[in-house]
Amino acid sequence: MMTELTGRHVFAITTGAFAIIIGVNMLLAWKAVSTFPGLEVENSYVAGQDFNERKAAQDALGWVMTPTYNGGRIELAFTDHQGNPVMVQNLKVLVGRTTEASDDVWPDFAQSDGIYAADVPLAHGKWMLHVTAAAADGTVFEQRSDLFVQG
Repeated sequence: MMTELTGRHVFAITTGAFAIIIGVNMLLAWKAVSTFPGLEVENSYVAGQDFNERKAAQDALGWVMTPTYNGGRIELAFTDHQGNPVMVQNLKVLVGRTTEASDDVWPDFAQSDGIYAADVPLAHGKWMLHVTAAAADGTVFEQRSDLFVQG
């Protein structure tokens, strides 16, 4: 036996569908705002004023920074344009997820044989490294790298 589809049934179905859609959208918006700080620099205009000069100075260094992760250990190799290891000063590294700030850590790196290493237990997935260091002459080196942890 079939029941008749009335206006009340159609209204209830339509209202329920829109309630689900609106509820899911509100949940996703709340998660997006609550998990990501959304701030790279305090003032993008000021940060962009001397960007070209800072980039040219960093490019003149000719450094390449190569990150690796193995067995709970992050290693950073800094090399010059000839592939020789370079010594850096004031090394600061932010390790975190690309989508939220709750897992951010600032590990202490120790230098040994031209490699800077720190023990950092990272869960499976994509991580980012914001690396800031300085050359002996004070030139700032900045690089953002992605790190993929398997397992």
